[in-house]
Amino acid sequence: MPIQTAPYETLMSSSFLFLLLLLLSSSPTPSLSQLNSTAPCPLNFTILRQFNPGSHNRRRYDLKTGCQYFVQGLRLVDSEYLRSTGNFLPPPNASESCWADYQALASELVPNFDIRANCGFQTSWISEGCTNVSTRSQFESQVGNTSLSDVAAACNQSLGNGSPCALCTTRMTLQSSSLTGESVGNISTCTAYPSIYVAAFLAPTDMGTAECLFALRTLAEGSGKKKKKVILIVLVACGVGLLIVIAGIWFLWHKYKDFRAKKRKKDISDKIEQGLGSALESISGSTNVIKFKYEEISAATKNFSRDNVIGRGGYGNVYKGILDDGSEVALKRFKNCSAAGDTIFAHEVEVIASVRHVNLVALRGYCIANTPLMGHQRIIVCDLMKNGSLHDHLFGSFEIKLSWPIRQRIALGMARGLAYLHYGAQPTIIHRDIKANNILLDETFEAKVADFGLAKFTPEGMTHLSTRVAGTMGYVAPEYALYGQLTDKTDVYSFGVVLLELLSGKKALHVNNDSQPSLVTDWAWELVRKGRPLDVIEHDMPEKGAPEVLEKYVLIAVLCSHPQLHARPTMDQAVKMLETGVSVPSIPERPIPIVSDIDDIERYSSSGSIQLSTTCGFQTYKLEGNLPSSPNGDGESSHSR
Repeated sequence: MPIQTAPYETLMSSSFLFLLLLLLSSSPTPSLSQLNSTAPCPLNFTILRQFNPGSHNRRRYDLKTGCQYFVQGLRLVDSEYLRSTGNFLPPPNASESCWADYQALASELVPNFDIRANCGFQTSWISEGCTNVSTRSQFESQVGNTSLSDVAAACNQSLGNGSPCALCTTRMTLQSSSLTGESVGNISTCTAYPSIYVAAFLAPTDMGTAECLFALRTLAEGSGKKKKKVILIVLVACGVGLLIVIAGIWFLWHKYKDFRAKKRKKDISDKIEQGLGSALESISGSTNVIKFKYEEISAATKNFSRDNVIGRGGYGNVYKGILDDGSEVALKRFKNCSAAGDTIFAHEVEVIASVRHVNLVALRGYCIANTPLMGHQRIIVCDLMKNGSLHDHLFGSFEIKLSWPIRQRIALGMARGLAYLHYGAQPTIIHRDIKANNILLDETFEAKVADFGLAKFTPEGMTHLSTRVAGTMGYVAPEYALYGQLTDKTDVYSFGVVLLELLSGKKALHVNNDSQPSLVTDWAWELVRKGRPLDVIEHDMPEKGAPEVLEKYVLIAVLCSHPQLHARPTMDQAVKMLETGVSVPSIPERPIPIVSDIDDIERYSSSGSIQLSTTCGFQTYKLEGNLPSSPNGDGESSHSR
């Protein structure tokens, strides 16, 4: 592909001519500051205006979301610059002017939002990225023609809906592994280059591309809403002022009395907090985790109104709440708090605070308090997942079934989140309670692994733990349920069960056609064993994918949920099989299910022999009738039935 002339090269030529004229005119040698003077910004930030759908769709974002928006917006602008010049980033001496231009546009969308100060961006980062790739030709050379062709075939179409978007982003993921250079800064990293390239040369420049590749969202509030908000604030302020004047004398009379009461409450609360130990305080000091006041939590949930309950569990209820800054959160309120409960609470806060990943629920903060009416209060505050849990969509009241592109996105998100817990977190974390209820979905159906109350830290160098069994029936791996042997492959088994639920629409433990309880793992294995893996797929699933892709996902689910520990892949291997063209290995034969009757046993053993334990060790027996033949030839079994 041709490489266009870069503005940076033109700028360098102009600088050379300028220096030459200075020398010819016998002017003094220019200083270093003159050579490094700020150049005009070549980036066209005004293209972001076309992705503003209108004031009626606008919303207010918090600091974290605002920074993400401006990073993704800059990458979209870089794609336009790449299209016109063949360069991924502007020249270094244009960094300051580019930030100034971007800030001017940002001030229109979010008043008083300083991009660099609020987001911690350095000035040079706008011109820095993947160290060994700066031009289009270098990128194409790194990723290779085969990868370019695959991505072009997947992305050269409208990306406005889930299926093309998922296919395009999946193919782009493979390109990132080809970019071996280091990234400078945290804006245009190596992993962002495939999206910038696709937006520049392959995908159409429309809202669908902006949403799919960069997840852009509008930040500024509509003018009409803003006026209404100002009027409402004025009215509330006037009302509050009037109440203050009327109640002034009463307030002064009770001030000292209230002060003493609050002091007593604070002393009680301080003693309770000390009982939790120093763990929570150290977490707050070393992370961005916020320690909320009970009054803030009560106001956010309308005093824990029943209308705000969005989930229930053995530990307590989960409430929807709105904080003072307008952000929506989910609040997990523990019940029956005690010394043991405080330990579990502190452990869950520690686990969630120690991990940060796009597919793990992020911890906002926590609250510990003691109230006269409600007693001990232990609350965890996390981001609100607006699409609820995977269980809600598969087995709840939702009438619209999930399409295949969305299910594929959820499967990949679950796998990546668990792989991070096993290999990205230090020390390794085993979740122990992976199930459909604990896979939450945000507004884009990105999967978030949640509920770390049962999670275990694995000491370095240990291959497994022997511990008390915990978890949910139907999702617990056999070796863990029977012997308490806990490994990272315990989570792999649970992942395989949830993946089968996602593919089939059947619960982990369901009732079969004979009105008998059945595991979805046994049901799916029987279909795969008969050469009918596609029968596992829910028959009325919308937008079904390619048969070979569906079949591969079924085989991965069956392999991950294999009852034998060593037959399962690791989560890293599962992610590679799901994301890439890595084939699924042969699935080992499964042992006969424990609940099998004699007909099932005969069917399983019809193609050969089975091994039965005897006092003489393992010997081969052929099934004849209802009894195994005796190795002694007398028709009696030498082992006890």
